[in-house]
Amino acid sequence: MAATAVFEVLPPILDSTSDPPPLFDGTTRLYISDICPYAQRVWIVRNYKGLQDEVKLVPIDLQNRPAWYKEKVYPGNKVPSLEHNGKVIGESLDLVKYVDRNFEGPALLPDDPAKQKFAEELIAYSDTFINNVYTSFRGDAVKESAAGFDYLETALHKFDDGSFFLGQFSQVDAVYAPFLERFHIIFQEIFKHDITSGRPKLAAWIEAINKIDAYKPTKVNPEKLLAVTKKRYLGES
Repeated sequence: MAATAVFEVLPPILDSTSDPPPLFDGTTRLYISDICPYAQRVWIVRNYKGLQDEVKLVPIDLQNRPAWYKEKVYPGNKVPSLEHNGKVIGESLDLVKYVDRNFEGPALLPDDPAKQKFAEELIAYSDTFINNVYTSFRGDAVKESAAGFDYLETALHKFDDGSFFLGQFSQVDAVYAPFLERFHIIFQEIFKHDITSGRPKLAAWIEAINKIDAYKPTKVNPEKLLAVTKKRYLGES
C-alpha cells in the first residue's frame, strides 16, 4: 500500500539570483521544475514511496537557471537530478528506477516476471510515444498521434487485475502519467479532441491515476501548460 501523500508546500523556486542550498551536506535533494514532466515522474515515485521527509524538493527556474546548478550540481543543467550519497544522478527513467530500488517504501515493480518484462517494453516505448505526439502538434495532431494512443489502449488490456498498465500502480504509470496528463489537457483545449474517445481503458486509467494521492500534488497548472505549449509549438506569443 502506498504511503499517504503529504500535500507539502513547495520551497521557493531558485533562479539566477538565488544562493545554492548547502550542497553535499548529506541531505538528499530532488531538483525539479513544476512545469517539467520528466521531473514529475520522479516526484511521483518519491511521493508514492513516502519519502517526503527524506528527499527534499528543490525547484529550479528553467527559464532563469542559477549558474551554480550546472557548475556544482548537474553539468547536464536539466531537471530532474538527484543529489544522494555525495553524488548527483540525472535522467528521469534512470531516476524512477533508482529511487524505487534504493529507498524504502512500497515497490513499484511487481514480482511477476511477465509484468516486469512488459514494464521494460512500455518504458522503452515511452520516448517514441512522447516524441511522436509532440511532433504531431505541427500537423494533423489528432490523426498523427492516434497510433500512439491506440498502442497504450491495447497495452492497458494486457492485465485485468486493475486499471493500471501492470494492473496495480507501478513505475510504468509514473513514467507515462505526466505526459498523458498534459496530452489530455492539450488535445481537449487546443485541438478540441478527447484522447479517451473510443479508448475506454485509457479513460479508466486517467480516472484511476487521479485518485492516486502521490500524483495529485504534482499535477501541472493547466493555464501555464497551455501557454507554454502554444508558444513552443503553435508560434503564439
